Amino acid sequence: MINLLKNILNNQNLQEDKNNNKNLELLCGLMIEAAYTDGQIDENELNKIKLSLINVFAEDPQEVNSVLEEAKKNKSNSNSLHYYTSYINKNFDNDKKILLIEALWEIVLSDGKIHDYESNLIRRLAGLLYISDVDSGNAKKRALDKS
Repeated sequence: MINLLKNILNNQNLQEDKNNNKNLELLCGLMIEAAYTDGQIDENELNKIKLSLINVFAEDPQEVNSVLEEAKKNKSNSNSLHYYTSYINKNFDNDKKILLIEALWEIVLSDGKIHDYESNLIRRLAGLLYISDVDSGNAKKRALDKS
């Protein structure tokens, strides 16, 4: 009986680890996608991605570095926005989704300018994540205040 309980708990922990890794991979992939929308990724954007993943989403710094390196290598094999947003809608609450939009605005703003493609991407993401225009606009204002 005790072994059965241990196995169940171990399987639950493995499932939680898989979900956490999936969250990190998706967040990182989406952030790389946003940073690369203008055709290039600079160090400021990469640093902002790292800080957002570590400070806002409480991800492990070592895992962030390895997943970020992998995401940079695979940026040309990016997934559709639906791939990212369907997972996020199932697993994130509204507050966490708003934090994501704010983090994406910070990444986009880190190079000092907003390109039309970048603002279009975030506008589409906000719609796909069911975030209101007001909440998205407030997230942008908070990101502008930070930069």
